[in-house]
Amino acid sequence: MIRRRGRVRIDTERLILRPPVHADYKPWATLRQESASFLKPWEPEWSSDHLTRKSFVNRVYWANRSIAQGTAIPLFLERRTDGRILGAITLDNIRRGPAQAGTIGYWIGEPFARSGFMKEALTALVHHAFEVVDLSRIESACLPENAASRGLLEKCGYKYEGVAQSYLQIAGRWRNHVLYANLRRDRRGRVESRG
Repeated sequence: MIRRRGRVRIDTERLILRPPVHADYKPWATLRQESASFLKPWEPEWSSDHLTRKSFVNRVYWANRSIAQGTAIPLFLERRTDGRILGAITLDNIRRGPAQAGTIGYWIGEPFARSGFMKEALTALVHHAFEVVDLSRIESACLPENAASRGLLEKCGYKYEGVAQSYLQIAGRWRNHVLYANLRRDRRGRVESRG
């Protein structure tokens, strides 16, 4: 892990996790566009300007500001072999004080799904959250029918905690989500998911 002037970089076997930069616009927009039908069933509805350069510039500014303020760590997954952007992962909603918690969300482009890249990224970011950011609890949520995401969370040490009613608007309607948590010092046994 490298950290300079508010910048974060996490190196894994096959990936570099790093904040977005302005030069990422074209590869990011292309990957999102080409993976739209794969991503949209699981994400909040895309705004009309979602794939525009202006929206991406705002995303880069938000990422830099959030890292500097310690409220979020938005990172792109860059493949080491060719520098290709594969997806993104964000440690967001970092809460200090008695909570010491944050929320991780992620997405990966369709051509790179089910290749272990997100497991590698999620494992690295959870470790970073516990060991560098000094959080105690990491939360993630997904739609109940998203078997791939549920399996990923469970493989990365998360445990099922329940269902949040009307948690997020997905495809224009309020949807329930299953909640998972990963604890720094987890004394719980295996918790089977329901639903």
